[in-house]
Amino acid sequence: MKKKTKSSLKTTIFVFFSFLIVVIVALGFVGNFFYDIALNPKADNSIIISEALDLTENKKSNRVKAINWMTDKEQDVYITSGDNLRLHGYRLDNPETNKWAIILHGYGGNALKMSIEAEHIYNLGYNVIMPDMRGCGESEGNAIGMGWLDRMDVLKWIDYIIANDEKAEILLYGVSMGGAAVMMTTGEKLPQNVKCAVEDCGYSSVKEEFDIQIDEFFGLPSFPVITSADVVCFFRAGYTFEQASSVEQVKKSKTPTLFIHGSADEFVPFSMLDKVYNAAECPKEKLVIEGAGHVGSSGTDPELYWSTVENFINKYI
Repeated sequence: MKKKTKSSLKTTIFVFFSFLIVVIVALGFVGNFFYDIALNPKADNSIIISEALDLTENKKSNRVKAINWMTDKEQDVYITSGDNLRLHGYRLDNPETNKWAIILHGYGGNALKMSIEAEHIYNLGYNVIMPDMRGCGESEGNAIGMGWLDRMDVLKWIDYIIANDEKAEILLYGVSMGGAAVMMTTGEKLPQNVKCAVEDCGYSSVKEEFDIQIDEFFGLPSFPVITSADVVCFFRAGYTFEQASSVEQVKKSKTPTLFIHGSADEFVPFSMLDKVYNAAECPKEKLVIEGAGHVGSSGTDPELYWSTVENFINKYI
């Protein structure tokens, strides 16, 4: 009888651990699969990007014109990140000014996608730095930073500017993932040279954004998909989705910030605007562009958009 009991117990334990191993392997596969889709720079995320962007044909045309405008002004510049990546950016010099802007692009993009914004800000009298964020464009990197890893890279770009101009007055400007990177950067200890920031349609946290997208694009629950991908991200990229929080960073910010969002944004839901705005402890203003989708605010109402940006940054620079 005792032998049968022991044999039965061994069988139960074996089945349990076999099942546990199968579950762990399955979750590892799911986590790696989602990680590669979302955060591997070499993955094809064109479907997600095309669904996310609110780009009119007029804005696409204007972007081409702005890229052509950059041609005789841009110069390639490089810095080394804290984890020894070679990061690329474009530098547009504006003679006889100490005003500088760091302009950050969105998810799946690169510096040239910000050519329209660069032209506007350059024409306001700024020198411009347009980084390719890590893993994007010509910058090295095996993982998309989602703003969290990029915040430390932005600190390096700030150091680069100050090394070239110790009297620099610096504006941080970013859209979508770049907007999140701006908010996350302002939560760090910044030199007095950084005067203000503008974020456009940045997300409240990577966790919340991925929770929404896993349901929107795949119809899957956050648990266990995002949970397992979060573990994978920690081991492969060195950060967690929960850790990468714009809300928690702006709570620590002292940098005056303009928060912008389109009321029809579904990719980074409009509701996230109030989450980051209400959490911010810094001097702040808010701009809502009615009817604008994701990254569509400047194209939907360019006059209101750029006049508000200009009026805001003129208060601090």
